[in-house]
Amino acid sequence: MILQYKNIPLFYTDKGQGQAVVLLHGFLENSSMWDFIIPELDNSHRVICIDLLGHGQSGCLGYVHTMEDMADAVQAVLQHLHIKYYVSIGHSMGGYVALALAKKTPQALKGLCLMNSTYEADDEARKALRKRANTIAQTNYENLVRLSFINLFSEESRSKFKTQIELGLQQALKTPPQGYMAAQRGMMLRPDSFKIMKALYVKKLIILSQKDPVMDIENMIITLKETNIGYEELHKGHMSHIENKSELTYILKRFIE
Repeated sequence: MILQYKNIPLFYTDKGQGQAVVLLHGFLENSSMWDFIIPELDNSHRVICIDLLGHGQSGCLGYVHTMEDMADAVQAVLQHLHIKYYVSIGHSMGGYVALALAKKTPQALKGLCLMNSTYEADDEARKALRKRANTIAQTNYENLVRLSFINLFSEESRSKFKTQIELGLQQALKTPPQGYMAAQRGMMLRPDSFKIMKALYVKKLIILSQKDPVMDIENMIITLKETNIGYEELHKGHMSHIENKSELTYILKRFIE
């Protein structure tokens, strides 16, 4: 379905009935990444999936999409659907958006799960990588997307999940260059949200993966052990919905229920 928002389309799906669960995809993904879990949830929950700004079938607002901009768009969909309370699950960039949304409307949140995602801001090295990627995107976009996506997987996973990775890559290539660059700039600007996540009085979970090339999970686990934030550790990489699908499905269902 399409909601007109600030003169651009916002695409979303709305399936099932019951407690609302909002699923937010990551960078270079779209709402179709959640197709594996929707049938597991929509018999007992209302499952809303949203294409974030500049991804999937949703338009671009400009050349910088902050996580707050994306959260505002998500909130517009939820208000359109008259959803007052929800559990939020975000993969990678979707986790940053879920946190931004939690800051805006903490009273609406019933649970927050960051999947292969973090409350930490970008360090200077990560910011430099994003800036370099945006420069390359202006002249060699398709090869950049291919490399960005494929490098999220280990050699073992590239062989084992070849078909699924190719399908995911085809979805990634649908992301327009403007959406790519606007999201990169927005992720660079996001603040550290550790204190805010700790302070939320809801069930909280971070799903980590041992071979995630994007995150420093060892230091994160040390930090999390001293908090009220729960965590689960999977065995493969950043793309748990492809590499650890059965374990991930079990963890998410248990978290929601």
